[in-house]
Amino acid sequence: MYIINGKKYPCCTSVTMGIIGGKWKTVILYHLMDGSLRYNELRKKMKDVTERTLSLQLSQLQEDGIISRRVYTGKPPLKVEYSLTEFGKTLIPLLKEIAEWGEQAVENYVAKNN
Repeated sequence: MYIINGKKYPCCTSVTMGIIGGKWKTVILYHLMDGSLRYNELRKKMKDVTERTLSLQLSQLQEDGIISRRVYTGKPPLKVEYSLTEFGKTLIPLLKEIAEWGEQAVENYVAKNN
């Protein structure tokens, strides 16, 4: 049993899924693999996510130390960028494998339905 931030996890895989699981977190992380993005840039890449959901997912990933939020206050308008932390960057190989597996799954389902 693992306890992280007051949450109990029965095994290591549940820790991973507890942090990056869900419909949108891996999508956010996938888009941040190549570098920092502003909030609106993420919104454009993720057209189906609501603003509330995106904000919540970004906050959760930030709380878990996976992404960082940098605010530039030099001159208006305010600029906010999100990027992977060093800890978050350790997920890149996993994210690439998840994406590759997803492509294989699509091919599998397309082949079955044709």
